[in-house]
Amino acid sequence: MSNSGTTQHWGSRMGLILAMAGNAVGLGNFLRFPIQAIENGGGAFIIPYLISFLLMGLPLLWVEWSMGRYGGRFGNHSTPFIFDSMGKGLWMYAGSLGIFVNLGMAAYYVYIESWTLSYTWYSLTGVFNDLSQSEVAQFFNNYVDLNDGLINFPVVAIFFFAITLGLNIWVMSRGLEGGIEKASKICMPLLLIFGAILAIRAITLDEGEMGASYSASIGLNYLWEPRYDSLLRPGVWLAAAGQVFFTLSLGMGSIICYASYIRSRQDIALNAMSAGWLNEFVEVVLGASIIIPIAVGYMGLDWVVENAGFMMGFQTMPYLFEQWGPIFSAMAGLFWFGLLFFAGITSSLAMGTPFTAFLEDEFKFSIKKAAVTFGVIVGLLALPCIVFYQQGVFDEFDYWTGTVLLVVVAFLEIILFAWVFGIDKGWEEVTRDADIRIPIVFKYITCYVTPVFIGVVLLGSLFSPENGNWIAAFSSLGSGEGWPFGADSVISKIFHLHETDNRWFIDGNITQRFIIDMARTLLLGTCIGVMALVYKASKNRQKLSP
Repeated sequence: MSNSGTTQHWGSRMGLILAMAGNAVGLGNFLRFPIQAIENGGGAFIIPYLISFLLMGLPLLWVEWSMGRYGGRFGNHSTPFIFDSMGKGLWMYAGSLGIFVNLGMAAYYVYIESWTLSYTWYSLTGVFNDLSQSEVAQFFNNYVDLNDGLINFPVVAIFFFAITLGLNIWVMSRGLEGGIEKASKICMPLLLIFGAILAIRAITLDEGEMGASYSASIGLNYLWEPRYDSLLRPGVWLAAAGQVFFTLSLGMGSIICYASYIRSRQDIALNAMSAGWLNEFVEVVLGASIIIPIAVGYMGLDWVVENAGFMMGFQTMPYLFEQWGPIFSAMAGLFWFGLLFFAGITSSLAMGTPFTAFLEDEFKFSIKKAAVTFGVIVGLLALPCIVFYQQGVFDEFDYWTGTVLLVVVAFLEIILFAWVFGIDKGWEEVTRDADIRIPIVFKYITCYVTPVFIGVVLLGSLFSPENGNWIAAFSSLGSGEGWPFGADSVISKIFHLHETDNRWFIDGNITQRFIIDMARTLLLGTCIGVMALVYKASKNRQKLSP
């Protein structure tokens, strides 16, 4: 990162690929993908998943890598001015979303990351020994201080959050090569080793072995058994596109920022593919081979199908490892929560880079000052997510900054790259100094197919129907009954369509609606604040220009 006028670069190709893959490999690879596959056709889910990767994921990877390298040649390492270098006018403010979404995401993501750190400690110290599954689940509820009150104040969770945030600040303050790249070279190999050990143990777990009531292969078979009738459901295709989108960290701006530190004549075509395929390997091969097979081995298939969800990793896995005895359960807990922590921190470090790079480039902050500033802002934004966790603030941050806006930013990126900057110039940038020959068909896919693909995902987010049943929704619309918006649709979220009481105060007490609206106001204020900083930076540039 630039510091006192000196621009840093990645120290090695391997470090670059591991950092980029670490950015993409996150908690969702292990906790979200297996659930998505189970709910959307099992093995058949891979068909729309791979199609989405080829028609949307891979082209967007090349676009973001090339945008970053292009902007970096002109000394730009943040999305506002990388966007501005490719398209003048309001594109600079569109690029400011690449800073904002990372601040909003880091606020809740580092909190989840801190859970993995604390659970690693609890596993090693035997805290979960002799607890039943319901007691392990209740342990988490107590950990985040779920109660009947309005406010949660989990002292221990806040302590581990502070440690985790401090560790992120420390690594970022060490710079690009000495901090982020070095951390990626340590974390990613350990993640792969821990994941491989757990995956092998999971898929070889047989009935009666280590207390298992069922063969883990039942879970693996159910996960990958293709249910081809699911391919006729539009929701399955949208789920596959969404999973590819989010697992590759597209639309965040962090890939663009990382790529801006690539040397001007360094390959991006092969490097982008390598990082992308490494992420897919971790998700499809390792991520799918751990949590579901082990859970089925001890809890049975019916229980897993009914209870599968993101929180299984915290509310169920410690109990399952407990069946392996005190020594092996401690090791398994270390491997499981350790790999989740490594996946988390390599992603959160990437979230910090767009903002710190912006402060360094535009306001001449030192890397240490920029990292501390990032940490302070994230800490302040995280407080509502922590103390109002039970009221839905955590989920609200995730929905807007970690879901909806990523699709919006990616759509803006592809329009800027293919239609404003121009697909001919853009494709020349993608293929310049490439170590592989990219089929020319991808030029036209990038220009025509990928924007439509992202547009469909965006429309799907806006109008997501009740229970994800698109066929029933169109039938309802055709019969004149109107469109049944689902609770997770953008339209429903904006207008609180699924809330029975929209009052801010009841009998003098504030309501959940009030807290949610204040959380949205905080996010909007943060976004406006980022845009104001971008405006000030642009004025500073104008003063310095001859």
